[in-house]
Amino acid sequence: MPAERTRSTGSDRLRDSALAGDLSFLLARANALALAAANAALATHGLKARSYSVLALAADDVRPTQRELAEFLRLDPSQVVALVDGLEQRHLVERHADPADRRANVLVATDAGRALFARARDAVRAVGIDSLSVVPAQDQARLARLLRLLAFPD
Repeated sequence: MPAERTRSTGSDRLRDSALAGDLSFLLARANALALAAANAALATHGLKARSYSVLALAADDVRPTQRELAEFLRLDPSQVVALVDGLEQRHLVERHADPADRRANVLVATDAGRALFARARDAVRAVGIDSLSVVPAQDQARLARLLRLLAFPD
């Protein structure tokens, strides 16, 4: 039998590489897989993970400024402007003057935005449940706590 036929697939061989044991790589790969699954589920709602995140925060009544969104989501402010503009064009969010700072705007979801967010959230949750099915149930809460520690170290 030729040597090529007895070799494992490239993916199997790469799983045994030093990189596959690197925590930063594993986090990045898990993130890429989660984003791809979330974006696929959100596509039917005309959203992607980033626009969904902005809509979610606007629908949560925390009234974030665009600067707060950029910092929280770790995006460039120009990216947030484009995301908000897109959601605003679809009448899903509105910019309101920030009562604490007249120079800033806060983001508020419209009724249509809240309704779309509720439907999209259900789709994202279903994908999350499916994605996490490989993690034993008793470890899922622990995983979430550990990820929160990494995501919000301060």
